[in-house]
Amino acid sequence: MALVSKAGSSYCIRSDITRGRTGQNVAFGVVNNAEAPIMKEKWVNFSSLSCKNARVAQFFPLETVGFRSKRRNGVIVAASPPTEDALIATEPLTKQDLVGYLASGCKSKEKWRIGTEHEKFGFEIKTLRPMKYEQIAELLNGISERFDWEKVMEGDKIIGLKQGKQSISLEPGGQFELSGAPLETLHQTCAEVNSHLYQVKAVAEEMGIGFLGIGFQPKLGLKDIPVMPKGRYEIMRNYMPKVGSLGLDMMFRTCTVQVNLDFSSEADMIRKFRAGLALQPIATALFANSPFTEGKPNGYLSMRSQIWTDTDKDRTGMLPFVFDDSFGFEQYVDYALDVPMYFVYRKKKYIDCTGMTFRDFMAGKLPCIPGELPNLNDWENHLTTIFPEVRLKRYLEMRGADGGPWRRLCALPAFWVGLLYDEVSLQSILDMTADWTSEEREMLRNKQVPKTGLKTPFRDGLLWHIAEDVLKLAKDGLERRGFKESGFLNEVAEVVRTGVTPAEKLLELYHGKWGQSVDPVFEELLY
Repeated sequence: MALVSKAGSSYCIRSDITRGRTGQNVAFGVVNNAEAPIMKEKWVNFSSLSCKNARVAQFFPLETVGFRSKRRNGVIVAASPPTEDALIATEPLTKQDLVGYLASGCKSKEKWRIGTEHEKFGFEIKTLRPMKYEQIAELLNGISERFDWEKVMEGDKIIGLKQGKQSISLEPGGQFELSGAPLETLHQTCAEVNSHLYQVKAVAEEMGIGFLGIGFQPKLGLKDIPVMPKGRYEIMRNYMPKVGSLGLDMMFRTCTVQVNLDFSSEADMIRKFRAGLALQPIATALFANSPFTEGKPNGYLSMRSQIWTDTDKDRTGMLPFVFDDSFGFEQYVDYALDVPMYFVYRKKKYIDCTGMTFRDFMAGKLPCIPGELPNLNDWENHLTTIFPEVRLKRYLEMRGADGGPWRRLCALPAFWVGLLYDEVSLQSILDMTADWTSEEREMLRNKQVPKTGLKTPFRDGLLWHIAEDVLKLAKDGLERRGFKESGFLNEVAEVVRTGVTPAEKLLELYHGKWGQSVDPVFEELLY
């Protein structure tokens, strides 16, 4: 039985392990004396964690509850934790339960890890057209059989793979995503990226398939992009045009690289959240890599970043309230409670609940499942449908960078680890940005950086000059970690030295050597 406790303004949670009806381990959280399942894909040990002065006891997220099939290729798991195999709450979750869920991410510094996620576009080498689902299924099956990955199914469709704490998943338009394991050093992170790319290429090249590292589909329109057979994406596809003009472009034509980082306490989360938001436009500029749309320059250096400005204002942006004195886990919960929902997952089906809020759900007022109450798995699912520039779950996600070639996949986590995992660098960033106004942060994010990158005017100079100082802090932070990781910043160091973003280099090639054709980018940025 889990106990949620509050100590001052900080929250902590603990759970014990119970056996579920499927025979799998299930951790239950107390919800007003009702048991709600917390079903997770990874084991994490949170012994001796701190949330300010409160102590977090053992909290064990468990492996995905699914159906197991003894096959030569190993295990098949369900697409999402099937809640019909677990107890459903009969009383409303309290806000304190939701706060406690976020606070359970607190880890002591020696347990901080680095989790990297990156997406890439698969395409037919002969035609440059995107992979169809049938080709993706063949690729996933091939990787599973050759390299011993577990298959992830939705109905009778393969939609991903799992191996240990790594997973491969499909974005709405077939973008191929690796969600990496939580790792200790950047050397391990880069080795993981290299191993993944080797495995994918080993199967894909035999199929005549290549993968492109760029932030936006450079050649084809929305009508040319295949739709993946995932229930949650069908709901999103129908909802997006109601709340913004570019949501479908976000779903089907963008790729990103992001890093997920830990915090030790509520205070540490707040400091990292603020530093991450303030500097996200600099990361966008340094990694800007999406200057083409449907075969021509689109007027932006990061079209991917621009698209997020008109996707869905209810769930995106720079979250100015993070800089309020009152901000903490509870304030983020208040924000998330009122972000409109997409779906609820029941009986292996996604149920459309668009337009309603999680606050409505907690009161049993969802018309899509009348009278039913949420469990913590529903809360966890809801948090994945919120898309600000920095996102809080039980860790922080840095979400501002375009996808790119493999060296940049290692550089992005290096940049943020150097800044946020070193106390001296983190404090320096907070001091540097302390007097930046909400209007200035919004201006950088929404008005300038997607178009002008490092050449964006800021105060008495250019963003480029701030990026120089920030890069030095990142490098110094990595050196103080003592793992000889600063070399992973070389890709970014070249951008800062010259002031020329990756997108500007592509535009120079387009107007010169490529003869105003985008086709050569598929070779230039081929993994």
